[in-house]
Amino acid sequence: MNKYKYEIISYWSDEDNVFIAEVPELPGCMADGETYQEVIQNIEIIMQEWIDVAKELGRKIPEPKGKLMYA
Repeated sequence: MNKYKYEIISYWSDEDNVFIAEVPELPGCMADGETYQEVIQNIEIIMQEWIDVAKELGRKIPEPKGKLMYA
């Protein structure tokens, strides 16, 4: 499980016929899944991969801010 506590926004996409999850604080960090449970599992994997790649590239990893005002 990811030790970071980023906000995850999930929603149903009629266009794609799947659930979508986004992590606003990690640009481009998105996942999909056929069920809510699957999309949450997938986004946790993608969040960790996003962070791992950022570390490898020497990029700054944003600190989680918790609930975002615009979400």
